[in-house]
Amino acid sequence: MNQSLLSVGVFLAVLVCLPFAVKWFKARSQVEMGQVGGQSRLISAIAVGPQQRVITVEVGPHGSRVWLTLGVSSHAITCLHTAHVEKNRPT
Repeated sequence: MNQSLLSVGVFLAVLVCLPFAVKWFKARSQVEMGQVGGQSRLISAIAVGPQQRVITVEVGPHGSRVWLTLGVSSHAITCLHTAHVEKNRPT
């Protein structure tokens, strides 16, 4: 009887701690993802057809940013041009 009560108690304790563990894990994984990729920024977007656009985005970690010019359609995304951004450029 005592063994089954202990098992039930441990099971309930795990169930109570589960939401807190999930919340902690989500917060931890978001911090790690933010450190790896940095933030991307949309520079421009031009529609060239009903479902086609040419967009320019700035990506990469601070200090070595890259501008990508992308052709975007409903079927594919194609890199058209890559330009490295100077470190001391005016904003």
